[in-house]
Amino acid sequence: VHPNVSQGCQGGCATCSDYNGCLSCKPRLFFVLERIGMKQIGVCLSSCPSGYYGTRYPDINKCAKCKADCDTCFTRNFCTKCKSGFYLYSGKCLEKCPDGLEANNHTMECTSIVHCEASEWSPWSPCTKKGKTCGFKRGNEVRVREIVQHPSARGNPCPATSESRKCIVQRKRCQKEGKGKKNREEKRKKANKDESKETRQESKGRAARRQNREQRENNNKTQPKKRKAPNKEENLAPVDTAH
Repeated sequence: VHPNVSQGCQGGCATCSDYNGCLSCKPRLFFVLERIGMKQIGVCLSSCPSGYYGTRYPDINKCAKCKADCDTCFTRNFCTKCKSGFYLYSGKCLEKCPDGLEANNHTMECTSIVHCEASEWSPWSPCTKKGKTCGFKRGNEVRVREIVQHPSARGNPCPATSESRKCIVQRKRCQKEGKGKKNREEKRKKANKDESKETRQESKGRAARRQNREQRENNNKTQPKKRKAPNKEENLAPVDTAH
């Protein structure tokens, strides 16, 4: 029995004393001892503070302290966040990560090592020299690939993303862009002109044929019809051969 036990306590205490603070808590609250200098004071909280984990019992709910290297924990043997200088791995706080894992200084956890991954090479580009594809015999062609997975700190570095090699092409003259364009334009105009000329000639031929046909029809209408000449043999009198 504690001295000066009181039933009319504040701050969630069920029972308390002037010297030790809370002695028991109201339902669903956690009892924890806080150190103030050389003195420990009992308090009742809705959740356990950092560095403690909660356990529930039929008669009391208590906050127990985590291990010294653990900042927050689920149980005494399972840490969820480590203190500075330690790395979390499988609920434990370690100064050095196991083999095959690396320390992540951002999350302060031991994570798997990630190696670089690159895509397949692209097809080789056309053979070029100084940006041109003609006017030379020896040039260069290139191919590229992309990085699909960047490595972690201890992962294998990424390989080169481009390659170049010598190439040989059939030497040919470069056609000037302006001249080639002009020649194409002239050919197009000439083709259009020839097509228009042929179309006009066909139209003239059809018009001439139509005019000749109409002329013949008019001539047939205006000229009188020729009478059929009598047969000379029909006009001759019969010759009497009896005498």
